[in-house]
Amino acid sequence: MMTPLSFPPTELELKRHGSNLKVLCLIRKKWIILTPEEWVRQHVIGFLLKTKQCNPGLLAIEKSLNYQGLTKRWDILVYNADGLAELLIECKRTNVACSKENLVQLSAYQHVVNAKKIALTNGLDCFVLGENTWNNGIDFL
Repeated sequence: MMTPLSFPPTELELKRHGSNLKVLCLIRKKWIILTPEEWVRQHVIGFLLKTKQCNPGLLAIEKSLNYQGLTKRWDILVYNADGLAELLIECKRTNVACSKENLVQLSAYQHVVNAKKIALTNGLDCFVLGENTWNNGIDFL
């Protein structure tokens, strides 16, 4: 059983494949190994879809970007109706603190993406930077 999160419960389709438990990604519509980070990511996606009423077509999950010659990958990016980056979210597993090192990682992605807001969550804590102010809690997403 995965750790309960600060995000509302999300109905996820799970299946066992050999020794792995897999989840059907709510956006990508493909089976992904259910790691602790994926558990957090899918609950954030569920929250964005159900609670925040985000259009699923405006969410990009685990896409590559180039930062200083290195290929990196963001977790979740929400676009607005004009196709501009609205919210960039970095997800960590629950036993990884929302630390300075993780903020540096998120800042590198933001340097390329230039979203209006950024967020860092481990499913338990959620820190959101919007309009030059840091807020704590999923309500600020």
